Amino acid sequence: MDSLIERLQWSSEIINPEGKQKVAQQIAQKVKDGDVLGVGSGSTVYLALLAIADRLKTEQLNIKAIPTSLEISMFCAKLGIPLTTLYEHTPDWLFDGADEVDPNNWLIKGRGGAMFKEKLLISSSPVNYIIVDESKLVNKLGSKFPVPVEVFPQALLTVEKQLQQLGAVDIALRPAKGKDGPVITENNNLILDCKFDAIESGLERDIKSITGVIESGLFQGYPLEILNG
Repeated sequence: MDSLIERLQWSSEIINPEGKQKVAQQIAQKVKDGDVLGVGSGSTVYLALLAIADRLKTEQLNIKAIPTSLEISMFCAKLGIPLTTLYEHTPDWLFDGADEVDPNNWLIKGRGGAMFKEKLLISSSPVNYIIVDESKLVNKLGSKFPVPVEVFPQALLTVEKQLQQLGAVDIALRPAKGKDGPVITENNNLILDCKFDAIESGLERDIKSITGVIESGLFQGYPLEILNG
């Protein structure tokens, strides 16, 4: 019988697979022998991993991956992509998805609950490719999704008050779908989904300055190249 890892399947329906396959192939073609890749989260990243794994098998490439989530770590194991950590390597380049991208190349990320590690890897990588389909491109950031904020559990109420002072007009504790209770992040924290009427320059910094906030899914001013299918 195959192991649990060998039987692993993507956990949700992949929307717009044609566009995502196109950009996944663009990422796979960028891989060179010896690369250390930062690997983000989401369905487009998963499709890119499948395409990269095909190149590994046919071309015998020697690469390593630093994943941002447990789920992506397991898929790398299934696909035969060796893993490493930031203790041992920094990424040569990174690819990741996004929930929203605006004309400033500001992002909202974090529906998968891994924004801390995603931001850590983007900050560690000299080249960052954000791979999205057309549905993720918006004129106004926050028009489709709230800003996720990862919070130390006991700081929940004090963080809520300070987010309101920053202009959050709606704050919700994100509930889990596969378990009772709230979502627990990769770092054993909680997520507040925060709606802002306007997202101004500096909001990411202001959110991060709140004691009890671990990280937010707001990305402003990072060196990013947007690839879309």
